[in-house]
Amino acid sequence: MIVQTAGQCGLARDGADSQSIRTLYTDHHHWLQGWLRRKLDNRYDAADLAQDTFLRVLAGRNTASIIEPRKYLATIANGLLIDRFRHQRIEAAYLDALAARPEPLDISPETRTLILETLTAIDRMLDELGSRTREIFVLAQFEGLTYAAIGERLGVSITTVKKHLVRALTQCLLIAES
Repeated sequence: MIVQTAGQCGLARDGADSQSIRTLYTDHHHWLQGWLRRKLDNRYDAADLAQDTFLRVLAGRNTASIIEPRKYLATIANGLLIDRFRHQRIEAAYLDALAARPEPLDISPETRTLILETLTAIDRMLDELGSRTREIFVLAQFEGLTYAAIGERLGVSITTVKKHLVRALTQCLLIAES
């Protein structure tokens, strides 16, 4: 059991205030830990939250004026419990979202070979195109831009975009037939 004094936490306390914190801790720590253990059904988490509760009290001001110490401590601890449960819900939702993601597909060696051959053919076809035709083809096929967006980006008309895409697609067909 670790009890930090105000001085160890870097907080300036007068003697009376330090004594009131010490008294609050010794008189109510065991009760608070039991209260938390019943709520959490876990003595280790209960001990952690009890310590966190007293750290909050220690960071507060004027502990000598606390009239109902157990109610005060329970209010602070309950807020910490709510924060803990909220954090656990968010973490669980995140883990559920990760679990719901599809597993990466393991492809057969035949499929892998076909994909590589197709990519090699596309690369070869792109090398045979002029630079403007290649750029328009990539913008349309891989970036999904519309003819108008491509024309605007490259400063050419939609007709020019269409002409270059016809040239690129014709080249694709010629490679596919060979």
